[in-house]
Amino acid sequence: MSSDSIERNRAEWSEWAAEFVPGAERNWATDRISWGVWDVPETELRVLPDLDGKDLVELGCGTAYVSAWLARHGARPVGVDPTPAQLETARRMQKEHGLEFPPVEAPAEEVPLPDASFDLAVSEYGASIWADPYRWIPEAARLLRPGGYLVFLVNGTVFNLCAKDVEERPDTTFVRDYFGMHRLEWSDDDSVNFYLGYADWIRLLRTNGFEVERLVEIQAPEGAEPSRFEALPLPEWARQWPSEDVWVARKHP
Repeated sequence: MSSDSIERNRAEWSEWAAEFVPGAERNWATDRISWGVWDVPETELRVLPDLDGKDLVELGCGTAYVSAWLARHGARPVGVDPTPAQLETARRMQKEHGLEFPPVEAPAEEVPLPDASFDLAVSEYGASIWADPYRWIPEAARLLRPGGYLVFLVNGTVFNLCAKDVEERPDTTFVRDYFGMHRLEWSDDDSVNFYLGYADWIRLLRTNGFEVERLVEIQAPEGAEPSRFEALPLPEWARQWPSEDVWVARKHP
């Protein structure tokens, strides 16, 4: 069950955390909700349910800017992340912006919070790609109340098939199999990512009591700037094929 991935990813993110401080400072300074590397606004995608007064858990929150955005729109968030350095940045941002909510140090595969505590679980490039879905999806189901929503963003399946094993822009060549996709490791660091094919995602969500309501394949906006991450596609690529997917599922009442 990929038990080593938690420690390996925590170690890598402990080293990377300082690189993400400028992004945290920028994102905490706005209340505009947007998604992914192309910064597509929630007002366009409309993947979130009503937030007012809702109890929210962000799984793999990192610096917790998503929780901050959603708190400013009426939600009551709890941010969960396994990396102390990331949560340290989140706490500093909370103090600077006068916005407080509980940070919980834990992996999304083993969340120390009660059953049926939340109306919404969210992950934007957090647990959604850094935690084993066969462990974190059941945890999300456990944490949600009946009728609660799960919204998560991942790298698009087409992109994953083309993603290079090193920090290099993908082209249009498939470099890995679609069938059996689950755990991916890289030659240039010790991190572990997790991705599934569409049918496997649907099967896993349904097995854990979710109904899939939407799958949004994000297209890079016209005029988008290239991501600073060399492993991600150029905007021209992401104008032709989806580099990011947002899943919206609801737990059966």
